[in-house]
Amino acid sequence: MPAAAPVATSAASADPIAAIRKNLAERLPQLPPIEEITPAPMAGLYEVRLQGADIVYTDAEGNYLIQGQVFDTKLRRNLTEERIDKLTAIDFKSLPLKDSFKLVRGDGKRTLAVFVDPNCGYCKRFERDLEKIDNVTIHLFLYPILGADSVAKSQSIWCAKDKAKVWSDWMVRDQAIPSAQCDGAPVARNVEFGRKHKITGTPTLLFANGTRVPGALPAAEVEKLLVAAAGSTKP
Repeated sequence: MPAAAPVATSAASADPIAAIRKNLAERLPQLPPIEEITPAPMAGLYEVRLQGADIVYTDAEGNYLIQGQVFDTKLRRNLTEERIDKLTAIDFKSLPLKDSFKLVRGDGKRTLAVFVDPNCGYCKRFERDLEKIDNVTIHLFLYPILGADSVAKSQSIWCAKDKAKVWSDWMVRDQAIPSAQCDGAPVARNVEFGRKHKITGTPTLLFANGTRVPGALPAAEVEKLLVAAAGSTKP
């Protein structure tokens, strides 16, 4: 009886990551650049991180592409969301504070950064609630993502002599924003920074310990997060 022919080892089984990269590039040339391929928590599944922090999943040969989220039902965790949060985390110390302006309340010892759009209704509600918080320095990043009028308003606020006053007058007291002109590059850089870090809505809050929260939180919740951030950043 003749000996069985040796089973060929496919490139995919020898090096699935190389196979995935090769096959996806050849079969889906319109796919954004692949930055990283790693085994996913689920056996047989691979995470493909595209340009930035976009994540899709595939099998060991790149024959199938899955768009969606992976949940761990035992631990009740959204693994995709956790991964994206990690990829888009922002070190507070890396924030381009030169492109923001400050509101200082009390001793200003605690810090908070907020990405805001002047036409965002949630931002207005949040700004009014934020006035209840004391002993904090708030770095406001103008982030006009709601249209051309948001860009125009942001430019005028940035170019105002007293940015903080004009901002508060508009957001809290509904006073019109005086027209002003200057170099609006900082506002454009904020939009670029936010897109890079997947900031998709306003307000988005960033605390000193790296905690990132999208949406308008009640003052009591902001206070709790400020306390937690201050405690975790002590030397």
